[in-house]
This record gives sequence, structure tokens and C-alpha cells, in this order.
Amino acid sequence: MTEGGPAESAVRELQGGPQTDILIPFRLERANLRGRAVRLGPAIDAILSRHDYPPPVADLLGEALALAAVLAGTLKYDGVFTLQAKGDGPVGMMVCDVTSDGDLRGYAEVDAAAYAALGPAAPDGPVPRILGAGHLAFTVDQGPDMERYQGIVDLAGATLTECAQHYFRQSEQIETLLRLGVGRPGGGGWQASALMIQRVPLTGGFGREPKADDSGHADEERRDDDWRRIAILLGTVRNDEALAPDVAPENLLFRLFHEDGIRVFGPQPLRDQCRCSDDRAENALRMLDADELDSMIVDGAVTVSCQFCSRTRRYDEAALALLRSEAGARSAA
Repeated sequence: MTEGGPAESAVRELQGGPQTDILIPFRLERANLRGRAVRLGPAIDAILSRHDYPPPVADLLGEALALAAVLAGTLKYDGVFTLQAKGDGPVGMMVCDVTSDGDLRGYAEVDAAAYAALGPAAPDGPVPRILGAGHLAFTVDQGPDMERYQGIVDLAGATLTECAQHYFRQSEQIETLLRLGVGRPGGGGWQASALMIQRVPLTGGFGREPKADDSGHADEERRDDDWRRIAILLGTVRNDEALAPDVAPENLLFRLFHEDGIRVFGPQPLRDQCRCSDDRAENALRMLDADELDSMIVDGAVTVSCQFCSRTRRYDEAALALLRSEAGARSAA
């Protein structure tokens, strides 16, 4: 990971325009805060454009993808980070995951009839309206040899931002500021952004020791003042600014926090990349017995569709016969 000076890092751009599909770690040195910024462009446009979601559902999935990316950026893991929202609303489940290499994907299960029956938008917010009552789960899976971590919290909030902040208060007990945004600026492709700032504990925060004043308080009043001020600054970000294709995310960070000793680290790439494959689909079919496989045949073939990328794989009678013989050979062995 590279590191530059505040001004130098904050204005760094690729030739041809601002960077998108990136995660940017940063620190606010004077306030002793850590943060992550995510900016998604072509990746999220490809993911959302593959599905014919109603606009409010696409908006919510876009926010979920940005949230998954920014949360994954706070972790050290080698595997897959998954965000799953499950409820009793017209969108029964929403899943997004990010690999440690930056591969991003997501989808929403929409009950079209239930969604059509919603009627006019209500003022209660997109989460209770679209997802309903349920839970939000965060999972880190590093393979069969590592312990799987999962955190679960109720869907408590009108927005995904509020639900995530509730999770941090209840489960992680880390003070967190979060801003999510999604849209199609100028009617173009989908864009999404996430900006998250977390308060670092005094003990061990970036190698610093707490400084106590005469009353014995370790700069708590100053820290509280800084936290409130940063929250106000974050509240000044407009959606059109956060999503503007011609505004580099590093420039936005510098605009907000240049007085706080911001240190921006090298961006980490994110990309639209599904993990489905021919091998995975075929292994799933090999696990089925003959009756189950026969029940799936339509017009002489079995089709396997990926919910994430919408790719469909078709297996005709000859391909199915080969899969059956391979499964039989393994069973005999």
C-alpha cells in the first residue's frame, strides 16, 4: 500500500479522469479517526443493468453494494465478505459479496406481485417498505480451514445507513459515521458511493498514547468536539457531488477534511466479477440423484442460471448422460 502527503494524495487522478471502482483508505490524523471511501461506476452499472429491478430496488441494492465494499475494506481477510439482508417484504433477500481481491457482485430476490401491490411510496423509508422486518448479516468466510465469522442484527432503521449504524452500536460498539449514495447522474450509468469514518480507541489508536489534562481526562472533550465537527462536515456532502463522474473521490475527501491532517492511502481496485463457473454448475448437478435431475429437464435440457450475473448454462441429454456417468464412477470408487 502506498502513502502520499495529504495534498498530493488528495488530488491524485488517473490520466483520462477521476478513478472509479475503488476503495480508498484514509486517516484523519489530528482527530485520530480512520475512514474508508468507496466509489463505484462501471462495476455497479454492469451489476444493476443485468436485472430489470424496479428503480427503488436498484437504488437499495446499489447502496448495499457500496456498503459491502466499504465494510470489507475495514477488514483483513483472505476469502469472501458477504452482506445479506433478509426480510418479509417484497424483496425477501438481498445479497452482496466482496472477495479479498476486490471482486464484487450482488442480487435481489424480488416478488414482483408483492412489489406491485405496494401502492404509492410511504414515508416510512425504503428498508421497512421494500425489505420489511428481518435481519442484516455480515459474514467473513476464509475457507474450510478458518473459523467463519458472522454478525447479525435486526433491520432497525428506515434506511440501510441507519441499519448499518445500528449494527455497529449493538454488535461492534464502534462509533461510526456512514454516508451512502446511489443514482444515475445526468441519466447516465449507475454510480454509487460510500464514506465511512470510525472513532479509534484512545488506547493503541495509531500507536498514540492518550494525553491527559489536569483533570485526568484523556482529551475526551476535544475528541467529542472533533467527532461532532466531522459529523457536520460529512452532512454537507450532496448526492450530486458524491456521484459526479468528474469529481475525484480523493478531491472530495480533501475538500471535507483538509484541516484535519488527512492522509490518503493508495486506492484498492474493485471490479464486477461473478464467481460462477461451469465447474460449479456441473458439480451441483452431479450432487442430484437421477429422479431429481430428470424432474429438472425442460425441452430436453436442464438449465442452470446464476442469480448474480444472470448467465444461463444449458445441459442437453448428452451432457447430462456424461454427468451421470461421472457421478456414478465417483460413487463406485
